[in-house]
Amino acid sequence: MIDMFAESDFLRLVEARQSDRAYDVSRPVEQEKLERILQAARLSPSACNAQPWKFVVVTDPELAAAVGKATAGLGMNKFARNAPVHILVVEESMNFTSFLGAKIKDKYFPLIDIGIAAAHIVLAAESEGLGSCILGWFDEKEIKKLTGIPSGKRLLLDITIGYPVKEKRRKSRKPAEKVISYNHY
Repeated sequence: MIDMFAESDFLRLVEARQSDRAYDVSRPVEQEKLERILQAARLSPSACNAQPWKFVVVTDPELAAAVGKATAGLGMNKFARNAPVHILVVEESMNFTSFLGAKIKDKYFPLIDIGIAAAHIVLAAESEGLGSCILGWFDEKEIKKLTGIPSGKRLLLDITIGYPVKEKRRKSRKPAEKVISYNHY
């Protein structure tokens, strides 16, 4: 396998990525960048290769504003109204082997898999010079109605994408010794 970039490049990307909550409304996201982000999501790993997701990509300005309004509720996520792109992550059925493994191990693999796909989306967005924010607080029924997502499906995430307008913040994380141990808890 070809080493496409050095480890330090990846760590710089991870360090740079943040949840952006303000986007340049005058600057649309280029389709080529969006396609690369979606390719990263599509290629993300999943239990037993189930790929239990569908990505509904909202780029139409009027629909994006309506989805953003449905994401901004009770004072939460007001910035979503101005996001030029919303990637809605819908849970799809897992395949039989993933389902069987989930039952045997008492782990719901689709949620893990969708989390991995979301991480791929936001890191790919960062690599394209775009900001992103993963949102779980929204009016699910309203967004389903606006976008034609079937009522029986679960809409798990709204990932906003756009050109950020604010400077990078300093990350605040727990010290490594609090969250990492070797060989024992």
